Amino acid sequence: MIPEAQEWLAQAEYDFSAAEVMFKARRYIYSIFMGQLALEKALKALVVQKTGQTPPKTHKLVYLTETAQLSLAEDHLKFLGILDAIGPNARYPKDLQAALKAYSRKVAKDYLARTKEVLECLKNDPILKP
Repeated sequence: MIPEAQEWLAQAEYDFSAAEVMFKARRYIYSIFMGQLALEKALKALVVQKTGQTPPKTHKLVYLTETAQLSLAEDHLKFLGILDAIGPNARYPKDLQAALKAYSRKVAKDYLARTKEVLECLKNDPILKP
């Protein structure tokens, strides 16, 4: 694996562990945000490995999936679209109380599980195998 891709993947794993810590600390918005960031970095690892180039400076997960020319399961791709849509709201909520209500423990738990599933799928992509 290209060293830059290894670094992106290591950061993705680190960020996912931070998402789990944020969930346990009941910081659900940050749990979702860190999960999104973990997926972003895993996708950037795949872009680097596939193209040999530094990935684009973007937070858009679906775009990174397209850039890496990945074929993901439909439910995984839809989940990435959901995270793309809520990304700015999780990073910079206009109304903290509304965001806390929208991203409850139940929602965060579901998103964390789905993030883990997609992350495992990305880490096992043949592109990353020697």
